[in-house]
Amino acid sequence: QVQLVESGGGLVQAGGSLRLSCAAAESIFSVNAMGWYRQAPGKERELVAAVSEGGSTYYADSVKGRLTISRDYAKTTLYLQMNGLKSEDTAMYSCATAITVETMKSGLFGFWGQGTQVTVSS
Repeated sequence: QVQLVESGGGLVQAGGSLRLSCAAAESIFSVNAMGWYRQAPGKERELVAAVSEGGSTYYADSVKGRLTISRDYAKTTLYLQMNGLKSEDTAMYSCATAITVETMKSGLFGFWGQGTQVTVSS
């Protein structure tokens, strides 16, 4: 059974916006922290944003002020609003769950989606 399904990626010009979505199975959405990782070719996986079950958020320094994470409990969907995109944001973006935001920052996660590609042209 697929637990996390991402969508919303695509090709956008630098300075543009995208909104990524991650539809989650109800059984895992409400009891976990959730977050967005990204990985570009030749680079390590990076946690860019995470949100706790209670709504506390974490952002990587490289995306603060440009990316906003949110979760909709009614739709059991996680979002990542991406504004002011830069070429260095080009990567495969995947959503994941974890027990807490801190465990997610440590690279420990539970469920993992298949990812959606974001490409920013300069």
